[in-house]
Amino acid sequence: MTDAITAAEFTAEQGTGDWRVLRNSALARFTTGSFTRGVRLVSRIGALAEAANHHPDVDLRYGTVTVRTWSHDVDGLSARDVALAREISMAARELDVAADPAGVSDVVLCIDATSGPQVQAFWQALLGYDAQAEYSGNDAAGRLTDPDGRLPAIWFQQSDERREQRNRIHVDVWVPFDQAEQRVAAALAAGGRLVTDEFAPSWWVLADVEGNEACVCTWQGEF
Repeated sequence: MTDAITAAEFTAEQGTGDWRVLRNSALARFTTGSFTRGVRLVSRIGALAEAANHHPDVDLRYGTVTVRTWSHDVDGLSARDVALAREISMAARELDVAADPAGVSDVVLCIDATSGPQVQAFWQALLGYDAQAEYSGNDAAGRLTDPDGRLPAIWFQQSDERREQRNRIHVDVWVPFDQAEQRVAAALAAGGRLVTDEFAPSWWVLADVEGNEACVCTWQGEF
C-alpha cells in the first residue's frame, strides 16, 4: 500500500491553495517582509516537520521563505505532503505571513545525448551531483541532482542521432499551472518565438531570436 497521490489530487485537496506543484514536489513561497519574521516561520515549520516526521526543504531569505515538500519513498507527492502543507499554511496565517503562489518556479537543464551513460558520467564528475534512478518522463535516460537541492537538476534525454544544426542543451522552466500562459506570453513579447505548443498545457517549446530553445513546463497533462 502507498499513500502516493498525483499532482491533480494534491491541487484538489482543501488547504493547499498556497502551494503549486512543480515536477515531483509542491512548493510555497511566503513573503515575510523581514528576516526576523522569516526565522519565526522557519522555526514553526521545523516543529511541524519534526512532529510529522516528514521534512521539507526550506529556503530562508531576507524577505521570503520558500518551502518544498515531497515524499522520497514514492519520489513524488503523498498524503503526508498534503497534511504538512496545510499545517505550514496555517502557521503562516497565524504569523500574518502571506503566500505568493505565483512566485515559485524551478529550472532543469536538459541534455540530448546519444551516449547517455558516458555523457551523464562526465557531468556528474564535473558538478559533484548525485545520480538518480532512471526517469521515464519525457524520454529521459537519466538524471543528476545537486546533493543540497540548491542548483538545477540535469535530465539526459535519449537521442537516436546527433542534431548538429540544433542546440542539444536546453532549459526547462517549471512554473505554476496557472502562470504558464502568462510566462509564455511574456517571453514572446520579449522577442521570443513559439516553436510548438503541440504538447500544451504540459509544455510549450520557445526559442530566442538566435534559436536557443527553452520549455515552459507545468504538471498538467503530465501526471
